[in-house]
Amino acid sequence: MKASFIIGLLVLVLAAPLIAAADEVVVYSARKEHLIKPLFDRYSAQTGVEVRFITDKAGPLLQRLKAEGARTPADLLITVDVGNLWYAAESRVLAPLESPILNANVPANLRDPKGRWFGLSQRARTIVHSTERVAPGELDSYEGLADPRWKGRLCLRTSKKVYNQSLVAALIARHGVDQAEQIVRGWVYNLAAAPFANDNKAMEAVAAGQCDATVVNTYYFGRLLKQRPDSKLAIFWPNQASSGVHINVSGAGVTRHAKHPEAALKLLEWLSSEEAQADFAGLNMEYPVNARVETHPLVASWGSFKADTLNVAEAGQRQADAIRLMDRAGYR
Repeated sequence: MKASFIIGLLVLVLAAPLIAAADEVVVYSARKEHLIKPLFDRYSAQTGVEVRFITDKAGPLLQRLKAEGARTPADLLITVDVGNLWYAAESRVLAPLESPILNANVPANLRDPKGRWFGLSQRARTIVHSTERVAPGELDSYEGLADPRWKGRLCLRTSKKVYNQSLVAALIARHGVDQAEQIVRGWVYNLAAAPFANDNKAMEAVAAGQCDATVVNTYYFGRLLKQRPDSKLAIFWPNQASSGVHINVSGAGVTRHAKHPEAALKLLEWLSSEEAQADFAGLNMEYPVNARVETHPLVASWGSFKADTLNVAEAGQRQADAIRLMDRAGYR
């Protein structure tokens, strides 16, 4: 009897972290703590609902959700890039939602057509170039970077990063596989160096004169400017005469096995609201998805642009095709 009691007590203790109280929401977040904790603290202060969260990279979080299945404590998944959101939805870890509030706050092209996830911030993946070695008029589009005049002048981040996979997936959606592959082959031909591990290193290579232009998410450019305001780098908005700047999202969805789906939905709706959007996007120098919210002044100072209106889910659906294309083109 004593042994059975001890074993039962241990089971309860071990299970305790997996049991969420009625007045709390558990969030798995691929968005870093300093970008979400201020918002969660504010929400808790207003509503009395405690937001418990863990942060990790997108891949491990998704694998954790899949492994936990119905036992997961997670009510809400926040992750980055439509590729990850789409994969989470296709892995059946997110529940379809019906929310007039989310539909009003998040444009149709920035959310899943089936209601399984919703964008919460927009991330523009654009061209950053040297102001000293790139003449006005040399740049025009992502496709233009494949032109031979850029031979030995282009730097790129590795193809292994989902951000570039989504960009290539969008090219496939716009041009078809064959033409998109020719564009990517042109990029590879024009590389000044092997692809870099991240956007920061690619921009540093441009600043150092190793190459003249690269493709990055704009918030990396913002971070660089904060550290090195005298950098001879500038943003160029491509494809203004055609499809527009490639847009991606960070976003979220309620988990299929949420213990508190109603509370999770309310938190998600609040994150899309005018009250929360300025900080959700502004803390990472991104663009709000809610059109009624003004962009952070620093981000707005980079200028306005025409954005691609392609539903970002298209890029998610073509991730596998994009990865195979990049491999065939020798983009590593």
